[in-house]
Amino acid sequence: MLTGYKQQEAVKYPVLGSLVAKELGQPDNELPNFVSISSAQSIFGSTADEGFLGPRYAPLSVSGNSNNPQARANLAIEFLAPPRKVDTVQVENRFKMLQVVQRDFAERFDSDSVASHRSNYEKAERLVRSQAKHAFRLDEEDAALRDAYGRNRFGQGCLLARRLVERGVPFVEVSLNGTQANAAASWDTHADNFNQVRLLSQVLDPAWATLMRDLRDRGLLENTLVVWMGEFGRTPIINPNGGRDHFPIAWSTVLGGAGIRGGQAYGNTGADGMKVVDNPVNGPEFLATICAALGVDPKKENFTDEGRPIPIVERGTEPVRQLLKA
Repeated sequence: MLTGYKQQEAVKYPVLGSLVAKELGQPDNELPNFVSISSAQSIFGSTADEGFLGPRYAPLSVSGNSNNPQARANLAIEFLAPPRKVDTVQVENRFKMLQVVQRDFAERFDSDSVASHRSNYEKAERLVRSQAKHAFRLDEEDAALRDAYGRNRFGQGCLLARRLVERGVPFVEVSLNGTQANAAASWDTHADNFNQVRLLSQVLDPAWATLMRDLRDRGLLENTLVVWMGEFGRTPIINPNGGRDHFPIAWSTVLGGAGIRGGQAYGNTGADGMKVVDNPVNGPEFLATICAALGVDPKKENFTDEGRPIPIVERGTEPVRQLLKA
């Protein structure tokens, strides 16, 4: 669901965020082209990342975990500002010294890994110089709007996402993992499904609704695609623990905003929800539709380190045209 490909050892496929960052991002952006907020990958670890595209297209991960209360409340990146005793001249001299060392090393050891390392340091330098355009200063927002999003990590993450979109970040991922009432709550509801889903929905619903409304009111929704998705569904049958188990046969996703013809339900899982009986959509087709809505050619090829051409989605995959405006 993140890459459009089944995992294999031969090729490490990049996630959608990295692909979009490569296609729509600007290499000289002061902010990263892919930001991941409270990602489950940072909690549990994952094989899904920038893959063969390399570190240049890796996400900036914003965890919301910090010993600094102000940084935690703002979902801010710490250490962007220089230490108190280091003035602007000293900072510039340190940057120049680093550039000399990197240039000398790159001349002696020219390789993709050296170029990627240098690129990452340049991105970090731009963040420090710009102070990230104050994107992470959520306390600049109206208190009532922050309340509407929800004073929790997911709600404030959605607000941060809107601020990043306003500043030209092409791809932002926000994950909902746990709640303040129950940090262990997750969508993996093998037991106590109904209580867990209620808790999670009380966090999800206001944040998602406020994000859509906020983007619309600011004239951003027509140019911003909002994707709500998970990795698989849950069984329609309730197990003896009051839970719902893994169900990769059928589940729902939501698309809204840029390029999408809204107001429709596409597909049908029948009376019992046990299988897709009308208009099935697989993972690659879903990602191809996202690409088409964003104006990215899903058939475009990227190349692995070995020179193997890999299209953004599997060959022969087409977007779901009924979901697209044009």
